[in-house]
Amino acid sequence: MVDDHAAPTPGDRMPHPLMLLLTGVLLAMVLTWVLPAGLYERQADADTGRELVIPGTWHRVTANPVGPMQAILAVPRGIVNGADVVVVILFVGGAFALLDRTGALRRLVMALVGRTRRPRVVVVSMSLVFGTLGALDNTFEEIIALIPVLLVLSRGLGFGPVTALAMSVGAATVGGAFGPTNPFASGIANRFAGLPLGAGAGVRLGLTIVAVSVWIAWTLSQVARDPVTDEPPTHAPTDSLAPGAQAAIEPATARDGWLLAMAVVPFAPYIVGVLHFDWGFNELSAIFLVVGLAIGLLSGLGLRGSAEAYLRAMEPMLAAALFVGIARAISVVLTDGQVIDTLVYGLSRPLEGLSPMLAATLMVPVHMLLHVVVPSVSGHAALTMPIMGPLADLLRLPREVAVMAYQTGGPIMDILSPTSGPLLAMLMAARVSLGRWIRFAVPGALLVIAVGIVGMLITIPGRAG
Repeated sequence: MVDDHAAPTPGDRMPHPLMLLLTGVLLAMVLTWVLPAGLYERQADADTGRELVIPGTWHRVTANPVGPMQAILAVPRGIVNGADVVVVILFVGGAFALLDRTGALRRLVMALVGRTRRPRVVVVSMSLVFGTLGALDNTFEEIIALIPVLLVLSRGLGFGPVTALAMSVGAATVGGAFGPTNPFASGIANRFAGLPLGAGAGVRLGLTIVAVSVWIAWTLSQVARDPVTDEPPTHAPTDSLAPGAQAAIEPATARDGWLLAMAVVPFAPYIVGVLHFDWGFNELSAIFLVVGLAIGLLSGLGLRGSAEAYLRAMEPMLAAALFVGIARAISVVLTDGQVIDTLVYGLSRPLEGLSPMLAATLMVPVHMLLHVVVPSVSGHAALTMPIMGPLADLLRLPREVAVMAYQTGGPIMDILSPTSGPLLAMLMAARVSLGRWIRFAVPGALLVIAVGIVGMLITIPGRAG
């Protein structure tokens, strides 16, 4: 991490997240003119409704380069395609922003800070909570709404905004990458690789524990270099910002506890729904539509006041929601230009004929590159695993290793990729530049990736034949 009071570096003067994403759309447009158009044949999966690629069927097709007007139109199309995520950010984010504006979160957080004499223990505890949420249901976009209170918590502990991001989105991403019950990564990857949903669960559980522990250790090693800044975090009044300022905050009340419970408890049935009833973002949005209005009512705002306050609380979430949709436009352009399959084919072809261990290791950077252009963990798995699974057979690798390579190289890129709309939204909310975050996150992510590669290599000798 870099001291906030140091002179800004070139990495701290990077373009606005909106401009980064629009640049990604333009680069995708250029690729449709440079790469040969090609497609894999596909077949429908009866259970999921997804179109799965058939390995070995890539063939060239008539070029269909995307022009400037089509690229611009891809932006609203991407927002429409990501409408479920856009809505969940607005509804969940609005509910937590409304809860924050009641003052309940600040009072409860400062009560927690005032009771602890070991701030690093709080960092570890919060990292474990978010790491577990990530492992269970791929918690990621939902964290956008929590950034304001996480900033207040980190500041109260004597640390800066990078620590707030590290113990939340960082830990959740690492947990989600390897979590054996994560339906959006592990579940879809196993299914499309032709494996039972629980295949390799024991190994992945061990990797989850080790990887999250490594990330926490990296975070703790850097907290001293992430000092409290003078810049107030979003939505937080200045009287709650300085360390020790909790004495000036009103004491937490029982109603504060009820308000927090009202916002947090609904995640429990949602996780159960994801794991057992095929719930998705629409169900989460519906739950928090009710939660947001209920928070307003319990705060004494009345029906009209609750509706108005909930809508106002959504306003800061609008940019974050749009970033997610604009990021989808990149894959829209590549799909229109019929070059996504070409990218997968070109990156997977060199792996053929290599030794099992070398091929397994090189699968990781292949997935890292692909995740930049396909930033959805489920979309990435659906596109690549029907190819990587049979490719693993040719390379004399167990298919579990191919799935682990995807998990090691793909989902972890959510905290590094400039095309990750939710990440850019969180960085903007925390007022942390992409350059500063990358300088912190890359070493930690490389350590986590090393854990995944070691797990893959350990699995190969006993399973490959």
